[in-house]
Amino acid sequence: MVCFRTLGLDHHCPTGLLLFLLVSSSLSVGTLPHLSHLHVPSLVPHAPLPLSRSHFSAKAQLDLTTHCNFSCYHKGEDINKEHLTDQLAFETLYADGSRTLTTVDLDDDEDISNNIFPTPSVRKKHKLTALSRKRMRRQIYGADGRFSIRGDHFLQDYPFSTAVRISTGCTGVLVSQQHVLTAAHCVHDGKDYVKGARKLRVGFLISPSNVTKQGEAPLKKPLVRWVRVKRTRVPKGWIQGPQEVSMDYDYALLELRWPHRRPFMRLAVAPSSNDLAGKRIHFSGFDSDRPGELVYRFCPVEDESNDLIYQHCDARPGASGSGVYGRVWDDTLERWERKVIGIFSGHQWLEINGENRDYNVAVRFTPLKFAQICYWVHGNRADCSQD
Repeated sequence: MVCFRTLGLDHHCPTGLLLFLLVSSSLSVGTLPHLSHLHVPSLVPHAPLPLSRSHFSAKAQLDLTTHCNFSCYHKGEDINKEHLTDQLAFETLYADGSRTLTTVDLDDDEDISNNIFPTPSVRKKHKLTALSRKRMRRQIYGADGRFSIRGDHFLQDYPFSTAVRISTGCTGVLVSQQHVLTAAHCVHDGKDYVKGARKLRVGFLISPSNVTKQGEAPLKKPLVRWVRVKRTRVPKGWIQGPQEVSMDYDYALLELRWPHRRPFMRLAVAPSSNDLAGKRIHFSGFDSDRPGELVYRFCPVEDESNDLIYQHCDARPGASGSGVYGRVWDDTLERWERKVIGIFSGHQWLEINGENRDYNVAVRFTPLKFAQICYWVHGNRADCSQD
């Protein structure tokens, strides 16, 4: 079906078709998952240490590509507590260019094995699936499966309304009334903050119909309302390591100068793909080859390591930083809920047993990463539990 692969009103796809695809893709499940209660660790932050001011000398890199071998793929099994706490330390960049470093500890009672490996099914899964389709070009696999979201009734509605633009050329996702998650490489290259992070802004799509003056022709593409960022937080795991390691920590949290009024998407520890509705992930972003448009896609999870989600969702530069979400079963509400379980990072070549395979990858939120991001959002440990 042509319109399934290249959705857009200009491709004559009925509006109802997208709604059907969104619902059917999320509800195509057999039995409900039986998830044990997941313990979220407690991070103990220390007093922030002042750092020198940033030089903002780095250039934004929208297309992140890394390489990983067998030992890299399995590296999570040998990480000790000291190494983990070092990776989970974080930098805070303020609007005036000043920086601080906050080191953290884990509660003495924490069992790090439960916090590295989110679920037993992920812990045991180490066999990469074969690449079933010929790679046509970077980040697009076979027929383009992306959907251009158009029309006020879609752009202004949840979950598409949670996607925002980042002024450095990436995408972000609203995760609270004042916070946006994006990819760390959109604001920092591992050595320094990018030039555009000096006056970082977040863009909210505005319906053209809300700004068109009487007598004027309606605008075809939505406008963007930009809001300044007052604080940016980046994990030390991204800043200090080689890219094949730091990609595991390719996420950053932006705090806006003032709250917004749009719905946001809640965070969750990433479950095994077997516990996602339809075993699928979804994300919407501002791909560079479709300027001014919000682009949605969904696809099955091909494989997963302790820190990354491997998939073949079609994407292009600009989609980096998109909130990767899935339908996660909520025991309290007794229904499937959309929750952000990772951040789209980029592309990775895996060399396993002498064979190269390529995937688009997302950083998966382990219990420790969830605890870190939750602390960034709430500013305390009491509000950070898996709900």
